[in-house]
Amino acid sequence: MMIEPSHPKISVRRQCELVGLNRATFYRQPGGETPLNLRLMRLIDEEYTRTPFYGYRKMTARLQALGYAVNRKRVVRLMRMMGLQAIYPRPRTSIPHPAHKKYPYLLRGMTITRPNQVWSADITYVPMPTGFMYLVAVMDWFSRFVLAWQLSNTLDGLFCLEALRLALGQGQPDIFNTDQGVQFTANDFTSELAASHIQISMDGRGRAFDNIFIERLWRSVKYEDLYIKEYPTVPALEHGLCDYFQLYNNERPHQSLAYRTPADVHCAIQGGR
Repeated sequence: MMIEPSHPKISVRRQCELVGLNRATFYRQPGGETPLNLRLMRLIDEEYTRTPFYGYRKMTARLQALGYAVNRKRVVRLMRMMGLQAIYPRPRTSIPHPAHKKYPYLLRGMTITRPNQVWSADITYVPMPTGFMYLVAVMDWFSRFVLAWQLSNTLDGLFCLEALRLALGQGQPDIFNTDQGVQFTANDFTSELAASHIQISMDGRGRAFDNIFIERLWRSVKYEDLYIKEYPTVPALEHGLCDYFQLYNNERPHQSLAYRTPADVHCAIQGGR
């Protein structure tokens, strides 16, 4: 029996139980595609990270200009698989669920003045030489500090919930902001926030920059690490991201933080220094 991440009735966790497969083992296997499609997906990811306003028409034209005989139908399919919206410049790694409650966007016009005032979470596509993964991260808006992250080879919401719980083990924000994707509107996720009396904020649909700081994080992760290293296996990817986020939080100065590191700002202000 094969595991079907998109099965309409049986969760990935239950399918793994039925076939006697450890769920962690399943999620450590990269998603697969043909070598040509993986190459195209890598190029699409690079171009989308650089020019997030490209829809499938411009992306098709760009790939054709690079010498690939692709049609729009293939590009649309690949972008959907990657979690990239083909029409409006907004990642579709999170897709709304019609039955889940939606929450208002609370951050419009707000001045962020301290750590733990606002946290946010988002998901991005991670290309690999022989497959792909998805990465979720939880970030503090004021300090840009990455509190937690997790990998998965499907868009099942469990890895987002695990990242949230890891982050909440370090403190909690006043407001938690996400997009309106099914992973973040799911009852398990919102209940975790509500139980800690955290206000829930959700981006307006199609608004690419409501979560701007974490969008910038993805560009840094990809251009400074993923595209350079091209990790061959999931364990290597996990190890490499662990090193990168250590550097990002503790060593890499940010111009927007007056060339201090996220850890300097996050910890110093929290500690009253």
